[in-house]
Amino acid sequence: MSVNIDRYESAVARYFEAWNAGEPEALAKAVAAAWSVEGTYSDPLASVTGHTEIAGLIAGAHAQFPGFAFRPLGAVDGHHDTARFAWELVSEADGSAPVAGFDVITLDRDGRIRSVLGFLDRVPAGA
Repeated sequence: MSVNIDRYESAVARYFEAWNAGEPEALAKAVAAAWSVEGTYSDPLASVTGHTEIAGLIAGAHAQFPGFAFRPLGAVDGHHDTARFAWELVSEADGSAPVAGFDVITLDRDGRIRSVLGFLDRVPAGA
């Protein structure tokens, strides 16, 4: 089972690298490393497909929350090609975390993300 746990944790680490990449070139590279070519991302506020749209979504989150970073909360849990994990969006200035949720990912045979289903547990008013 540790092989699968390592696979899930590696995929989630690449996921957070993508969400925390700041520069457009680094973001594009991180998204390509984390997601399959036709990978998807869906949460209550967005539904996108492919590297370009996923990178655009992430860039939009950075624009809406400048100076914030996504951080994992707790352990990654998974079975077969599916994993789940919790996260929060943390201010690098004061440590506040106005946004939190959890995601469920499915992986392709190479360990890259095929799909993300995101759930938002905490969202500031007006976001």
